[in-house]
Amino acid sequence: MSVAFDAARFLDLAAPLTLGRPLVTTRETGSTNDDALAAARSGAPHGALFVTEAQRAGRGRRGNTWLSAPGGGLLFSLVLRPDIALERAPALALLTGLAVRAAVAEHLRASGVVGERVLVKWPNDVVVGDKKLAGILVESQVRGTELGAVVVGVGLNVGRMELPSELENVATSLAALGASAAREPLLADILRALASRLSALATETPEMPLKSLVEELNQYDALKGRNLSVGGLVGTGAGIDAVGNLKVVDGAGVAHRVGSGHVILG
Repeated sequence: MSVAFDAARFLDLAAPLTLGRPLVTTRETGSTNDDALAAARSGAPHGALFVTEAQRAGRGRRGNTWLSAPGGGLLFSLVLRPDIALERAPALALLTGLAVRAAVAEHLRASGVVGERVLVKWPNDVVVGDKKLAGILVESQVRGTELGAVVVGVGLNVGRMELPSELENVATSLAALGASAAREPLLADILRALASRLSALATETPEMPLKSLVEELNQYDALKGRNLSVGGLVGTGAGIDAVGNLKVVDGAGVAHRVGSGHVILG
């Protein structure tokens, strides 16, 4: 992908949205999450958006490095100031995953790609056929015991990818799936989908922030019915609850709820 992100085109597409302004675009940066966190500390408003063509120090969850060729991905971070309890901020990764999933699925359909099911993999990935298409990183700023701001970072593989051999079977992109997607409308669609789900979040209780989204989460849960292990627990994925916990049933039929951890399939 050689065409630079067109900020003017995006702003035109995003004009009716509550997210995406102010917009900061860069040709290269260390990390859009770091840029957004610094801006949030300086008072950046809800919806401030940071987009880059390339990251020198892009990172994923658990300190992993996010790999993306310059211009080959949709790399952005968003400042959010949601009215939710501090302990519920991690649930925003799942909510963002649903938004990315919905927008990607629509763009695949528009490109005539059928038979590829886009799913959300707890806690922070969007996958197609067990291959990672997008990763999400949520980082919070805390003021005392209250949530000051949340930065949601997304790395979505759009263009053709040249991956090291050890990653060929674990990652994919829209281009590899046969879809042609311009990044500006794709980003606008993601933000539109995210805004509607954030509205749903605002109507729920702090104790059950994802209650209205549980049905959607379980419809597109990549782990449901799969054999997996997480944090030493071995069992079968049994859905996601209204708090954002992964439900796992062990070999003895005992149900567990897992709040965080790295999932290994098989």
